[in-house]
Amino acid sequence: METFGADWLAMREPVDHRSRAEGLIPPLVQAWQTRGWSRVLDLGSGTGSNLRYLAPRLPSGQTWVLVDHDPEHVRTLRGLARTERVRSVMVSHRDLAAQDLDEVADADLVTASALLDLTSEGWLKRVVTACVASECGVLCALSYDGRIEWSTGDEHPDDRFVRNAVNVHQTGDKGFGPALGPAGARLAERRFQAAGYRTILQESVWRLAASQHRPIVERLIDGWEQAASAVRPEETVRVRRWAAGKRARVATGRFSLTVGHQDLLALPRVRP
Repeated sequence: METFGADWLAMREPVDHRSRAEGLIPPLVQAWQTRGWSRVLDLGSGTGSNLRYLAPRLPSGQTWVLVDHDPEHVRTLRGLARTERVRSVMVSHRDLAAQDLDEVADADLVTASALLDLTSEGWLKRVVTACVASECGVLCALSYDGRIEWSTGDEHPDDRFVRNAVNVHQTGDKGFGPALGPAGARLAERRFQAAGYRTILQESVWRLAASQHRPIVERLIDGWEQAASAVRPEETVRVRRWAAGKRARVATGRFSLTVGHQDLLALPRVRP
């Protein structure tokens, strides 16, 4: 599976939390209270960002199971303290792609953040099947949707070329098989709807500006340069020229960048 360093996760966490679709919280809390939920299973937990965002927004009495494949992240997760609303935190160290999703059977709510677009259609089918069987809710946050937009004045002639190459790279194997990439959230929405779930899909867009986001934008440019060059190696010089232009623009401290993401809430329908 693809691995992300703790420094990158720490850098993006404030942006993630600020960007998430708060409109999904009221229907989630209503379902939680109506159904008497308490058990959360978080897939691909990283260093625990999803717990830190969601736990304060859910009613008390929560129990969490955090699953991640990276041993460094697992050590961090095991150091997380319980809070007023979180009764217990268990950590599972394993590869989500290689094993069954047995924990879903014991969950009321399955969550994931910045994971869905990295997974495959086969993996998504397994998740939907497991969630429907246990009648649990699902919240998949911050799935990249393919949009990379620079503000007027910050454009480069090769913006579209690089974006298209990056989006092709996003569909490569990230450890689960061919990745869903930018189509992930909408495909998951359709799969849960077909299974009889009620779904809500909302934007969770990153809006990045010079005043506070220069380091993360520089990291994004580095990553996009690598991804585009991997997809179009014959255009490496062109991609490098694009990246150099973007770095120069960012260095001026005057830029604005939007990166599209989507949050999906899927809830089992109440039986009559």
